[in-house]
Amino acid sequence: MSRRRPLFRTSVLDRLARAGGSPGGGRWAQRRRQSLSRLHFRDKRTGVRRVVPTGPPSPARPKVRLQMLGAVVLVLFSLMVVRLWYLQVLNTKSLTNAVTAQAYRTSQLAAPRGVIVDRNGVPLVQNQAEEEITLSQADAQQHPAVIGALAALTGQSAAAIDTALANPQYTPYQQIPVARNVGVDVLTTLAQHSSAFPGVHAQAVSIRSYPYGTTAAHLLGYVTQISPAELKAYKSQGYQPGDQFGQSGIEAEYQQYLRGTPGTQLVEVDAQGNSVGVAKSTPAKPGDTVVLNVDLHLQQALDQALASEIQTLHHNGFAAPSGAAVVMDPNNGHVLAMASYPTYNPSVWAGGISQANYQALTSSQSHEPLINRAIAGLYTPGSTFKLATASAALQDGLFPTYGTYDDSNGRFTIPNCTAGLCTLHNSGYEVGGVLTMSKAISMSDDVFFYNLGYQFWINRQKYGEDAIQQYANAYSLGQGTGIDLPGEQPGFVDSPQVEQKLHQQYPTAYPYPQWYAGNNIEMAFGQGATIITPIELADAYSTFANGGTRYQPEVANAIVGPNGKVVKRFAPKVVGHVNLAPQNRQVMLTGFEGAVSSPIGTAYGTFQGFPLSQLQVAGKTGTASVHTASGASLAPNSLFVGFAPATHPKYVIASVISQAGFGASGSAYVVRNLFSYLLAHHMTLPPVNLQAAATGATGASSSPTGAAGSTGSAGSAKPSGASSAGPSGSAGSSPPPTSSGPSSPPASSGTSSSPPRSSGSSPPGSSGSSAPPGSSGSTGSSGTSPPARGGTSGGTTGTASTGTASTGTASAGTASAPAPGRSSAVATSSRRAASRTATGVPYLAALPTAVSGAGGGTDRPRPPSPPAG
Repeated sequence: MSRRRPLFRTSVLDRLARAGGSPGGGRWAQRRRQSLSRLHFRDKRTGVRRVVPTGPPSPARPKVRLQMLGAVVLVLFSLMVVRLWYLQVLNTKSLTNAVTAQAYRTSQLAAPRGVIVDRNGVPLVQNQAEEEITLSQADAQQHPAVIGALAALTGQSAAAIDTALANPQYTPYQQIPVARNVGVDVLTTLAQHSSAFPGVHAQAVSIRSYPYGTTAAHLLGYVTQISPAELKAYKSQGYQPGDQFGQSGIEAEYQQYLRGTPGTQLVEVDAQGNSVGVAKSTPAKPGDTVVLNVDLHLQQALDQALASEIQTLHHNGFAAPSGAAVVMDPNNGHVLAMASYPTYNPSVWAGGISQANYQALTSSQSHEPLINRAIAGLYTPGSTFKLATASAALQDGLFPTYGTYDDSNGRFTIPNCTAGLCTLHNSGYEVGGVLTMSKAISMSDDVFFYNLGYQFWINRQKYGEDAIQQYANAYSLGQGTGIDLPGEQPGFVDSPQVEQKLHQQYPTAYPYPQWYAGNNIEMAFGQGATIITPIELADAYSTFANGGTRYQPEVANAIVGPNGKVVKRFAPKVVGHVNLAPQNRQVMLTGFEGAVSSPIGTAYGTFQGFPLSQLQVAGKTGTASVHTASGASLAPNSLFVGFAPATHPKYVIASVISQAGFGASGSAYVVRNLFSYLLAHHMTLPPVNLQAAATGATGASSSPTGAAGSTGSAGSAKPSGASSAGPSGSAGSSPPPTSSGPSSPPASSGTSSSPPRSSGSSPPGSSGSSAPPGSSGSTGSSGTSPPARGGTSGGTTGTASTGTASTGTASAGTASAPAPGRSSAVATSSRRAASRTATGVPYLAALPTAVSGAGGGTDRPRPPSPPAG
């Protein structure tokens, strides 16, 4: 057998030869042949065996292949099943929402806000329907031309609509109000030419309506659209942009009950985003009704009495920029009426407030009408504070129940005082003579209470340094009352701790952080750094009037649901007690009765002609000095608090008017007029009627005929029928009675006539005449005869003003001569003169006084007199 040439080698050589052009040609090919010639190839049979199998072929295995293929198919099918199960079962909700979002839009339906009614079920705040036009940001972007068309239709500028749409509170698909209170012609045009306004909707909304105008404005409060900060704070409670949110008064305090539960609406839209129908709707649940303890007619009488008296004071030359009054039931703490002046009409907030109205409500020129001075006005109490001093002196045993004190010369000289203002006296330099506690309260004799303050000072090791303060706090003075209204500002009673804090905050105005005899003396008759609110004053005298039980003042009585079911009832809350022995309380009560009915009483002249035989009124006047920040004297603040019947009281009325003169010549007339109203209506108010409240709390209704405060449109300068929001706004005209209760009377009923009112008299402090030579200032105590509107008489209660120091000796402040035709003008009183002896005898340090009326009841420190001696 011949050997065949190896195919592999030959083919390689041939290929190499061809690559080089010829088998032997080319240097490269020659080198490759030499390299290959060195290789040794095995026998061809060995190579073949390696690539060609020997023996029989292996059997085929199709079953294994099918199994493998089936496993792959099974895995793929399983994955598909799992994916389908995930899409159709686990992720059904999100995918459904995603699909629905392309065809539907969900919007929230605002719930009708709950109604606020008085104790008779008469709506004081309700809802009024109003049409508004809305547009979403998404629709505006999809149809830019609609903004110009909508602006032309509504009479707005395109920029105004763009500004409304740019509100960051709203989501892109949420309907945003761009026009409110639109007319019928606008709605008709939208209905007839809807294709020209794609994405534009018209809907009916409810806004707040105040059928009685300014009546109880501060007590009721107002609402606005929820702010971004409020929306962030209450997002978890389901609030949405555009929701109404209470900002003050009852509207804010009971927001959670009044808001209701919003509904939802699922609107079907086409491919262009236009609405084609409502697929599903869940109705909104109206808010609950808040039933108040307030009586509408008593509230109107109080508003009118306060505003009328302030207008009279203006006519007589007093600044009297502001005031407040409160009526309480001392037996349970119910607030029956509350007034603050200047007032405003809450309707100006309905649908948005104009810039002009907002500035009028917040400017100092209009005396900031939004401030509820009944709970946030801070005033020096003057002689009304003597309630606490007398209680402490009698109950602690400092002064015997039937003891006497001899005010033989109308002066009190601080023992061991050798420099500075050491002698204090009554405002009219009157002499009280031998005084019991009852007589001292009736006359409001300051010398008597100077002595009590000094006795507590020198016996502080026995009675403690805060004996008087403890009783004041127990009465709620300077503590806050916890009334169910937002914005209450608690006052404070002067004390060593207060002096230290004031010194730390105002070291220039309060350079002496120590507590001296002068501090204690001044605090004892209601001056110094002590400041209180009218609601604290009313609560304090309510506590005394009922025998010592202190109730938390409450405006609301109950919450009633839309179905008429009582959701919550607010029971009287006892928050403290003042323990007075029966004989001690009787001695004080006799003094408070004498302040009104006795010829020596400070309010005797005010109540001349009042039928005290039919209604025995007890009360206390107070007059507190006022200075500007620069130290200039202003007319004092006038305070009066009364309760009746004196032995079994049903009503306590407290009134404060800033820069109005003596307590008996300003605030006392407000209280007298209210008691005249109550007497004319048999001293009774109807009980709270929850059934009437439930039936009267249904939806919106128009304002009664003649009622002030019909709802205005957004941005309007003044709503139709609304009284001005400026400082002189008084209670609006009263609509016809809507309940079976008594009709709204004038400020004073025909039962008794008020004392004659003089005209053209000057306010205290205007004449500038000086005090009698050698006097050391005066502190308003009672005169021997009470002030009257038409005559001249001695001083009245609690008048005090800061004296000035000069060249080492503190001198008395200037006193004013009596104004023609009125009671005696304000005489200056002792303050804590800035002087101290070298031996460290306690002294009267000068203390800045409060400008408690013009600035909304805030304390404004004035520079003290330099130390003398």
